[in-house]
Amino acid sequence: MRGSPVSRRAAQRFRQLAFLSAGSVKVKLLLGFCIFFTLILLVFRASTFIQWTHHYNSIDQSDLHRKGYTLLINTWKRNDLLKKSISHYAACLLLESIHIVWSEPDPPSESLNRYLQHIVKAYSKNGRKIELEFDTNTKDSLNNRFKEIKNLKTDVVFSIDDDVIFPCSSVEVAYSVWQSAPDTMVGFVPRMHWLDQSRGNMDHYTYGGWWSVWWTGTYSMVLSKAAFFHKKYLAMYTNEFPASLREYIAHNRNCEDIAMSFLVANATGAPPIWVKGKIFEIGSTGISSLGGHSQKRTECINRFVLQFGKMPLVSTSMKVVDSRDTWFW
Repeated sequence: MRGSPVSRRAAQRFRQLAFLSAGSVKVKLLLGFCIFFTLILLVFRASTFIQWTHHYNSIDQSDLHRKGYTLLINTWKRNDLLKKSISHYAACLLLESIHIVWSEPDPPSESLNRYLQHIVKAYSKNGRKIELEFDTNTKDSLNNRFKEIKNLKTDVVFSIDDDVIFPCSSVEVAYSVWQSAPDTMVGFVPRMHWLDQSRGNMDHYTYGGWWSVWWTGTYSMVLSKAAFFHKKYLAMYTNEFPASLREYIAHNRNCEDIAMSFLVANATGAPPIWVKGKIFEIGSTGISSLGGHSQKRTECINRFVLQFGKMPLVSTSMKVVDSRDTWFW
């Protein structure tokens, strides 16, 4: 016997409510998951933002007996930025020594030297001693940052500008990558050169900035504003790199970083290695923000190619990421 219309309507209404209730639970679960994931992501991003000021111990203590690296920092009349940079990098556990490339007309003041020496002394504990030296130059030249340093304490230098800071964890990853390929340049700031197709068969090249790298995923240089390389390249730059090109760099006040990329690529026949890392720019804009910067660097590349008699730069699309701090890679 079939039920009454009232009972059938009640049953139908009950099923509708049950369906809506189940759907509501699913929506709530989905929203809850999204909110939880977003909060986790925000916490992760916030932690990476403060890493450069709060170094965390990500190194196996058994590695500390190995030779570390020398910080080779280029500066020019920005003592406040220099102090911030030294204060940060002195906390990096594998740092062995610091060489400050000083090209100002006046020597570093006693108060600045005392301040920086006090910083490195504060981190020189448990048998670790960080050495700090000013490499003073009588002449202001971009070539000064690559002058040979006698009796360097380590085999590798970490070349850095005074207005950029990377977390110690990122620096340690780049250093470990360099150890696996010690003849290669390993750095954080990739750039590219391109063959100018509009010139027909002429070997004319153009300079590709960051957006060119971002769009194509290809690079052939890592800039010396943040890069590891073997100390032998300082000697090669000083003693073997064509003097005419060093004069060209000094006169134009540009492209010393491209020159180092040419030198290393010519010696190895291999591409550099780009390490992805968080970069914190603590200074004002530099020469790269000036008008005509890319054109000047295009001119440099073609001048270097003419002098070398070939294009030594090798392009690659390989990128190193630290999987410990990466969700998607």
